[in-house]
Amino acid sequence: QVQLVESGGDLVQPGGSLELSCAASGSGLDYYAIGWFRQAPGKEREEVSCISTTDGLTYYANSVKGRFIIYRDNPKNTVYLRMDSLKPEDTAVYYCATLRRISVYGCYDPNYWGQGTQVTVSS
Repeated sequence: QVQLVESGGDLVQPGGSLELSCAASGSGLDYYAIGWFRQAPGKEREEVSCISTTDGLTYYANSVKGRFIIYRDNPKNTVYLRMDSLKPEDTAVYYCATLRRISVYGCYDPNYWGQGTQVTVSS
């Protein structure tokens, strides 16, 4: 069983920055990649970014490429999502999840989910 807790969501102006954290606890963490997903009002949940367990493989959705950076602190069991040049369309609830696999094409088979953190980009 794995528990995930997101934090760092906030209200920020367009062009601003935020850093989200996903703190993980439980057994078997070393076997999982971690991904960030988001869901805006009235829209389906979409993948944002993910990172592998140890080899540093990452994936970014085209909509965030060049603006977001995902990185992992394994001793702290925490994955971060640094978000720069935020746009109003980035407004959503952001969730982290454990993943059974990732590739350069996407994030696959999420199993454990956090409760989400709200990011609002507005002037």
